[in-house]
Amino acid sequence: MTEKEKQEETVQEGVHNYSAADAYVWPEDPKVRQKLEWFQDQKLALMMHWGPYSQLGLVESWALSDADAEWARKGVDWEASGEEFKEQYFGLNKTFNPIRFEPEKWADTAAEAGIRYLLFTTKHHDGFCLFDSKYTDYKVTNTPAGRDLIKEYVEALREEGLKVGLYFTLLDWHHPDYPHYGDRIHPMRNHPECSNENRDFSRYIEYMYNQVEEVCTNYGKIDIMWFDFSYDDMRGEKWGATRLIDMVRRLQPGIIIDNRLEVSGEGRGSLYDCNPTPYHGDFVSPEQIIPPEGICDKEGNPMVWEACFTMNNNWGYCANDHYYKPASMLIKKLVECVSKGGNMILNVGPDAKGKFPKESSAILAEIGRWMDKNHDSIYGCAPATDIPKPDYGRITRNGNKYYVHIYENTLGPLPLIGFDKNKIVKVRALDDGHEVPISTLWVHSDYPDIAFVDLGPDPVLPDSVDYVLEVEMAE
Repeated sequence: MTEKEKQEETVQEGVHNYSAADAYVWPEDPKVRQKLEWFQDQKLALMMHWGPYSQLGLVESWALSDADAEWARKGVDWEASGEEFKEQYFGLNKTFNPIRFEPEKWADTAAEAGIRYLLFTTKHHDGFCLFDSKYTDYKVTNTPAGRDLIKEYVEALREEGLKVGLYFTLLDWHHPDYPHYGDRIHPMRNHPECSNENRDFSRYIEYMYNQVEEVCTNYGKIDIMWFDFSYDDMRGEKWGATRLIDMVRRLQPGIIIDNRLEVSGEGRGSLYDCNPTPYHGDFVSPEQIIPPEGICDKEGNPMVWEACFTMNNNWGYCANDHYYKPASMLIKKLVECVSKGGNMILNVGPDAKGKFPKESSAILAEIGRWMDKNHDSIYGCAPATDIPKPDYGRITRNGNKYYVHIYENTLGPLPLIGFDKNKIVKVRALDDGHEVPISTLWVHSDYPDIAFVDLGPDPVLPDSVDYVLEVEMAE
């Protein structure tokens, strides 16, 4: 069988079923292919950034940097020196005791919102581990919490039937062998007294490798590994990436991995060039942006991607950040991601006690109410590449069923531009299943080739956020 025949067979089996697949480089492992197919169908996910820094209610990790203090410590009445602040920050483990950490409630809240998989920080750039690592004392089991919180999170997700994702940073500003002075982002990058003399980066790489091995060994089956992040010359084999990813795939067969061993949130990696490195990862991870036209490789073939967003303006819990994106906006952004071939992952920063902020919970609940009625237009859907984007909303597709997302009503009957009116089998409202008639009014007689649907006499849509019609076409 030729390579092209293999690719065509993969498409017929449903993996990346909306990709042209002529140049896209498919994973060779059939388990990874299967998991990617699953991943693309899920569409909505939840991420949690959490650690001792939640006690300060300010930006995670980056607050350690004097150079980043203006934005990372914003809103904090801080008069002490930077050194005192860092001492206080690295001492937060002594008081970290999330008495309301109940991952079962996290899982329940996520499931009610229509979320299918979750992603949790095992450790962030400050180096603090939420798992019981034997390679450091800077970990959750050495806090008043006194237990492995990653273990509890994983067990709660499995009990709820949700898939397990783990975040692991490649950076570690607590480790003495990680580059300090001159590194573009290290908190001590502007401090000549923090020379890199006598720092052995190979020791750090071995430390990181061992911790990733722990994460991949101690918690049963992991569905997604999300590394964060590469920059400047700190990328690829600088991380020992081939050895690292080989180990992850050996310990977790079928796991899917993001692309940040190569790039960061603004990069696409070697998959884009259709000439992947051994450590390329399986999907692209744009951050705080929806790609204007989706993401394709250099040959124009759709790539697998997942856009990650904060609900407010911060990843971790920030007590003074109440600038939450409304649920109505996030629902439309989810639809946009799906209509462009991607997933959307929303972030929650739990507070110091381990609870979701009430604003985050309310947003997720509202998203859940919409998803309960309209999930068919999201799960398993792909771009409707054969239909132009309408003025009044967006369109998603699953096979011969097209989902017309209506954000605002039209004056008169609603035009289904791009649909062959002779092949329309049925139009129904997705929320309650009632059939919506094709209009025969005289007002659109000048457009005989366009199908119009009659939404009734009420100019106000039944759902002011996104009213969805399912248009079934003859196959």
